[in-house]
Amino acid sequence: MPTFVFAYRRTPGSTPAPTPESTAAWRAWFGAMGDDLVDLGKPGAGAGALGNCGPGTELGGYSVISAPDLDAALAVAKGCPQLSRDGGVEVAQLVDVPAGLSAGRQAG
Repeated sequence: MPTFVFAYRRTPGSTPAPTPESTAAWRAWFGAMGDDLVDLGKPGAGAGALGNCGPGTELGGYSVISAPDLDAALAVAKGCPQLSRDGGVEVAQLVDVPAGLSAGRQAG
């Protein structure tokens, strides 16, 4: 099954210490994914960006899921707690790195 990355976007300075409510929301959302959650990911800190990554946002973290297609991955992303905190989530399908570029360093 294809895999997709969720890149969580947040407004700068909008990352207060986790509350019991926000922690519960994230746990419930991840729990609802079941075995489709491939990599829980990690929160981001000290973010930087190149190019156009959306005005007024920064990388807040990522997760990797498996889904049959982009529409299914977007349906899962609609439940992301970051959306209720004035943030966003970008979704992209991950594809294999061409052999000539990977040089044996492709993540597994």
